[in-house]
Amino acid sequence: MQTIAGKFVPVMITPFDLKANIDFDAVNTLLDFYLQAGVKGIFANCLSSEMFSISEAERLQLTQHIVKYVNGRVPIVATGSFGLTIEDKADFTKRIYDTGVDAVILITGHYAKVEDSNEVLLQNFEKMFALTGNIPLGMYECPAPYKRIIEADVFRKLLLADRLIYHKDTSITHENVKAKLDILKGVPNKLEFYDAHTPNVMFSMQHGAIGMSSISGNFYPEVLVWMVENANNPGKQAEVQWLQQELTAVDPMIHIAYPMSAKYFLQKRGLPVRTISRAYALHLTPDQKKEVDALHDKFLCWCERLNIEPVSAKNFA
Repeated sequence: MQTIAGKFVPVMITPFDLKANIDFDAVNTLLDFYLQAGVKGIFANCLSSEMFSISEAERLQLTQHIVKYVNGRVPIVATGSFGLTIEDKADFTKRIYDTGVDAVILITGHYAKVEDSNEVLLQNFEKMFALTGNIPLGMYECPAPYKRIIEADVFRKLLLADRLIYHKDTSITHENVKAKLDILKGVPNKLEFYDAHTPNVMFSMQHGAIGMSSISGNFYPEVLVWMVENANNPGKQAEVQWLQQELTAVDPMIHIAYPMSAKYFLQKRGLPVRTISRAYALHLTPDQKKEVDALHDKFLCWCERLNIEPVSAKNFA
């Protein structure tokens, strides 16, 4: 078991003001929060950012703001595959790359219809590669518009194009994750593999993933940072296994009413993030709030047991 510490990259949420405009002051505070928690990168303009509910101009403006504020402290990636045609997607990829991000992420479901074969997917990726020069690219098995899981054989072929440096995996099953990680070990490449499924942290890290990029990082990034840094630490395996059980047990709950649940949780932590969302129209129910309240108590217990110092909102006052 290697002792190399992994990387945690949060999928950044978007704070809104009372008029549902992007609250850039709150964005800055949230970035400070992530960075103090020890994250090794930022995924901007993603599904958690409500990228399908903000305009094209806002996607660019938000990403550029994040790049400027982070100012090189950690790498930043952002989704760029927007537009009706491959040419449109390539154009937007160039524009979002010009904001200063380190790589542009392509949503796999944007390169083939549900009924299309893998050959169509590969052809469209090949065309995208040709239209985007030397821009560093990544893949994101985003649940929307539909989840297009990259099968192992397709994954191998895409790696051979030597254009991909990032992969955010949502295939969930250990079998699918291991198949891709085994390919990474056997093919010369520069790709970093991030699992999006929190219940997979221990498994993925111990089978060669570089890190995690899960929505749980919008609740307790410090805990996920601890997990990826210790998943392969021989001296911490009892704690790693215990924490994995805890994270897996609460994972279904954090998906309910997300990203509103994360915004409510961050409010409880003292961050100036309003429970306003363009993607989720309803308020949390009283029962949902009770579940999030209970999760906050669990989070504090995890930190105490593992000697993790929670990031204090006082640091941003």
